[in-house]
Amino acid sequence: MTLMEQWQVFWSKLNKWKGVAVDFPPSKLKQGWGEQVIFVLSRLADQALKRQSFNWKRPIILPEDDDGNDSVLDADDSEVTLEKIEEEMIAEAFEDEDSEDEGEILDLEALRNLSIAKQDKGEKNKPDEVMESNVDAMEWKLEVERVMHQLKVTVRNDSRDWRSHLDQIRQHRKNIDETMSTTKTQLDKLYTDISRSLEKIGSREKYLNNQLEQLVLEYRTAQDQLSQVREQYKSVSGGVTERSRILSQITEELDQVKQEMDERGSNMTDGKPLVNIRKALSKLKIELSQMDVRIGVASHTLLQAKLKEKGNLQRAFNNPPTLNNFTTIF
Repeated sequence: MTLMEQWQVFWSKLNKWKGVAVDFPPSKLKQGWGEQVIFVLSRLADQALKRQSFNWKRPIILPEDDDGNDSVLDADDSEVTLEKIEEEMIAEAFEDEDSEDEGEILDLEALRNLSIAKQDKGEKNKPDEVMESNVDAMEWKLEVERVMHQLKVTVRNDSRDWRSHLDQIRQHRKNIDETMSTTKTQLDKLYTDISRSLEKIGSREKYLNNQLEQLVLEYRTAQDQLSQVREQYKSVSGGVTERSRILSQITEELDQVKQEMDERGSNMTDGKPLVNIRKALSKLKIELSQMDVRIGVASHTLLQAKLKEKGNLQRAFNNPPTLNNFTTIF
């Protein structure tokens, strides 16, 4: 049910009550503030008090305690109980509200005194008309708009509340106490069984150590021998590796020599190189003959040049030149 529907229900109930005159539509209650809302709340409070048969009583004024009595505390009052703490927290929570609503409290006190006086006379007189306020509507509206965001009340369950934690602690403590007895007997029995098993295991271990001591010594000796053999194997394996490398090198050299021998044998049995030699010899002979002819021609030319030069010298020696010849020459 929405807030508007609730206000409509209240408005319909107001119309049914006797002595209550409602002269405004339910839409006036939608805004949540104003004279109409105050009127509805006032009438609802009156009807609730009537149903409860509530009567105002005279206030009880307690005498003020002396300072000396405050220092004296009984043994029962010295204990701080949960109820006392709750009462103190509630009282502190409502101190601020009481201080802010002091004007309303004064009105309530006056109304209470008036009701007590009328009760003594056997009369009940309540105002039937709506109390009119002298506050300006615009100022009231501005004030409501200013504090509208502060009027939203959200109630959340606080998981850090000490009361819920205290209840949980008590419940857990109760469960622990209930299961402690059975669990303790089972744990004691388990502890006894484990202790016996450990003793049996210890005695059996000692027996096995005594029985297998000789075999353990032999095993250690065999381990030492095995380590020695492994070292020897490593050293021998190193020599074998070096010898294998030398063998592979010698094998490569042998293969190379075999290849050369095969090539030479094939060359000796093959006739093609001989044919090539013969061709080369015939070619050399041809070239030699050509060289001989060239040498002869060159020798003949050289001989002719020498003879010609010798003839010229002979003629020059036989016919020496005269002065005129020198003159003509120079």
